[in-house]
Amino acid sequence: MGRDEILPGTLALLILRTLARGSEMHGFEIARSIQQISQDVLQVEEGSLYPALQRMLVKGWVKAEWGVTDENRRARYYRLTPAGKKQMEVETQQFERVMGAIVRIIQTA
Repeated sequence: MGRDEILPGTLALLILRTLARGSEMHGFEIARSIQQISQDVLQVEEGSLYPALQRMLVKGWVKAEWGVTDENRRARYYRLTPAGKKQMEVETQQFERVMGAIVRIIQTA
């Protein structure tokens, strides 16, 4: 079918969940993981990803350190913090509540 836009307000949740699955990841790995796990339905653009990661850094949900990729390129590696794990649960609960409401509306239409 093609790629769909990421629903507004869900990017932070997708990033947090992606980081929770593994250890440190640089931005391209995060975007690639979201795309692969969604079976190419979702694609995170750089213009959305890096500002979201920066907001998450400021809020203390992730930490970042500079490192070198397998291709010998300099990259910032992100990892989830304890505050990020807590926020991931909050974001998940909010998402599930909203999706439940949407499903109820769709099913009654």
